Amino acid sequence: MKGVVNVKRTNPMNVVKRIKGSLTRFLKEEDGVGVVEVVLILVVLIGLIVIFKSKLTVLLNSIFSTITQRTGSL
Repeated sequence: MKGVVNVKRTNPMNVVKRIKGSLTRFLKEEDGVGVVEVVLILVVLIGLIVIFKSKLTVLLNSIFSTITQRTGSL
């Protein structure tokens, strides 16, 4: 018969073992941890840039003006 699914009776202990194995594999995977770390680092860096924007602007302008002056004297 088409469309009929053959359902086998399974041992409940096998089902429990499969669920336990799947859960163990899921908990051991660390792929998502690296992504979370990178995102957190980016959030901290962006936060620091926003907080110290004016001081960073002054510092970078000073550095680039010094570079421009010294390259002009070569």
